[in-house]
Amino acid sequence: MASHRLFRFPKPQWMNSANTRTAGVYFAGALFSIALFVLIDAAVFSKSALNGSDYHMNFVDWIPGIFSALGMIIINSIDKTRLSADNWSYSGDGVAWKARVVLFMGFAAMAGGLAGGVTVMVLKYIVPEVEWPTMWFGVANVIANALVSLSSVVLWVSQNMEDDYTYNLQL
Repeated sequence: MASHRLFRFPKPQWMNSANTRTAGVYFAGALFSIALFVLIDAAVFSKSALNGSDYHMNFVDWIPGIFSALGMIIINSIDKTRLSADNWSYSGDGVAWKARVVLFMGFAAMAGGLAGGVTVMVLKYIVPEVEWPTMWFGVANVIANALVSLSSVVLWVSQNMEDDYTYNLQL
């Protein structure tokens, strides 16, 4: 076993194919679209006559989703090679620490969106002891933010898979 490896078991070979990368990108897009559908579904239901309560989704309910989507955009805009670039390829001009700071801000925005969704659900729907059909607005907010976070992780991993064939083409 090589001493530079982190885990004992090697990564399966099927994870390095171009088809796996493409499937991961499509799966991340599907997760993001489901998250957006769940959030829009709850917003439309809150304004419909079937709601039957005084609770409606307003801009406060959308803020966590906006932060999660912004964090996803920031995280997936950073190239993985930039995170360890200070030694050789970028002549030590501080690219790696700048990329790490921006990556941290993206993760902070995404985590803040998820925490904001939980906070909105607790303060707006759980504390006043709202009944179930109306409780869906808060649950949908948390589900949507969790799916955006999961979509970001899947997209990050699938975009940064190392494929020998594509690596040789980039040289």
